Amino acid sequence: MVVRFGAAAAALCILLTGCARKHRDGVHLHLDETYPQKLSEWGLFTGNGPNLKPNDRVIPYDVNTPLFVDYASKLRTVWIPPGQRARYRPVGAFEFPVGTIFSKTFYYTWPDGRERLIETRLLVHMSNGWVGLPYVWNDEQTDAILEIAAEPLPMRWTNKAGRTFQFDYVVPNVNQCRVCHDSPDGAAPLGPTARNLNREFSYSGGAENQLVHWAKVGYLQGAPAPDHAPRLPVWDDARTGTLAERARAYLEVNCAGCHSEHGRGAKSGLLLTAVETNPAKLGVCKAPMEPARAGGARFDIVPGRPQDSALVLRMESTDPESRMPDLGRSLAHEEAVRLISQWIREMAGNCRQEPVDH
Repeated sequence: MVVRFGAAAAALCILLTGCARKHRDGVHLHLDETYPQKLSEWGLFTGNGPNLKPNDRVIPYDVNTPLFVDYASKLRTVWIPPGQRARYRPVGAFEFPVGTIFSKTFYYTWPDGRERLIETRLLVHMSNGWVGLPYVWNDEQTDAILEIAAEPLPMRWTNKAGRTFQFDYVVPNVNQCRVCHDSPDGAAPLGPTARNLNREFSYSGGAENQLVHWAKVGYLQGAPAPDHAPRLPVWDDARTGTLAERARAYLEVNCAGCHSEHGRGAKSGLLLTAVETNPAKLGVCKAPMEPARAGGARFDIVPGRPQDSALVLRMESTDPESRMPDLGRSLAHEEAVRLISQWIREMAGNCRQEPVDH
């Protein structure tokens, strides 16, 4: 899948109104109207299938540690209306203007190079807040169709190592988009934070730090130099952080959307942001909220014993009633389970006979 292209900042300023508006870069912005039934109506891409490319001023980007979705690869893009900029924040997602469109296209690549686009999720900053829209690619790979509540897609995929996975790929419905992207101020982006964007990306003109590039093309204001911005480790790259730092990075991206102070998992008492310092809130010797769904484990984390830790057992599970995260996956992320297990295995301490209540 081609994701590189040259992006030039445009000087055109617009008034954001409630009608659809086509911009000089080809993007068709829809704010307060019926959502387009076809992805192509947004004008975010040219080509289709393996030749899918971002349109002018639609900027591709990547993150340090991504969300796991059944081993799917992802093409991420952002578009911001001309004359508008995001405001930098050191913590949490940047402040993006009305009209901002994020896209994330999920696809699989076979060892012989064949590709299949599965879905493209849009997160659009409408006049009344952020809205998530799932588009499912047709069999011909010519366009993706808006599916408010899509049926599971049977998948049979072989990875580079020759291992075949057979599973149902689940496209989140609109309500599930709201669940994951919930915040005290309403729905909001999760991935585009300083911590996760502070990395290089290979653009057509060469590799450049994303924070620097976004500022250069007029998409971001107020960002410090990359060395003075926070940076999340890459979960599977030991050069970027310690075992504990990489384990915590993975948990933050894949679990803390719910398991944070304002997430829907807050009532469990398990808080998995990378900056949490209270061992009990991280789950160490803490009773799980639903032990029956955690294989009967008495503690979320048992230092030195990942096999007895509810956190690991629920990451390993593929049972919809037991697995965590409970949305967005059908398969277990085996490599991440090994990472978290090793982190717990090297953790010092002993649990009391009775768990710490949440």
